[in-house]
Amino acid sequence: MITELKYSATNTFFIRGGKGALLFDTGWAGTFSLLCRALGEKGLRLQDVSFLLISHFHPDHMGTAQEIADAGVTIAAADVQRDFLHAADRVFEKEHNRAFVPIDDSTVRFVPLAESREFLAELGISGELLHTPGHSDDSISLWLDEERALFVGDLAPLYELELHRGTQTADTWERLLALKPRRIYYGHARTAELTKGIFGRPKPADTDVYALVKRIMKLIDKGCTAAEIAEKCGAAPEFIADVSRMYVTHPGVSVQGILDRIELKGK
Repeated sequence: MITELKYSATNTFFIRGGKGALLFDTGWAGTFSLLCRALGEKGLRLQDVSFLLISHFHPDHMGTAQEIADAGVTIAAADVQRDFLHAADRVFEKEHNRAFVPIDDSTVRFVPLAESREFLAELGISGELLHTPGHSDDSISLWLDEERALFVGDLAPLYELELHRGTQTADTWERLLALKPRRIYYGHARTAELTKGIFGRPKPADTDVYALVKRIMKLIDKGCTAAEIAEKCGAAPEFIADVSRMYVTHPGVSVQGILDRIELKGK
């Protein structure tokens, strides 16, 4: 069972296996009570969680980690993350965030990536942890076999893939896409259903999304209605509505700016 918890700027995922449950990512320091409330609203309890996995140790993904640990949950970190546990401490110190509690290294369970399947099997979950650098050197992703689902944290979203050709991010996505995922869970964006296109909705007829958005913008400038735009370019009405809304409410916005807002705002 996968439950998405939206209580801060970062998506947290509750994942229940046959023998236990884990959380993937958490929010900024000061949001612990919001997490508990979000769990309760879904009929879930923090007491049922055995482990907390963190995609990478940036402040918006690990801010409440130690508070969660103090409540009885074990922080599990991949071996490649060992040197990054305190990467965000200075950020919280600089802003004088009194809610932040640094991670107690002695309570962290380090999981070698080569043994991640055995680790997840303790919870009755079939899958593995993968080192997925690109956004950061300590980034990891969680893969679930049966669901063919990926949890990728802040790895650049798929719609940006063309912008990252020849980079570490592109190499990482090449490895992940070879798994043939059906669903991708992002840290800050709407879940992508790959069977419906990268935005989680029916894929527009035009295969070049950047060019499609540019064309929609031009048709809006010409005064075309949504129905006329759909007829001319074959895009889904919901997609056209999203682009139109961003274009009208953000004067001077670029094509890439619209793509960013659609993905990052979960529209």
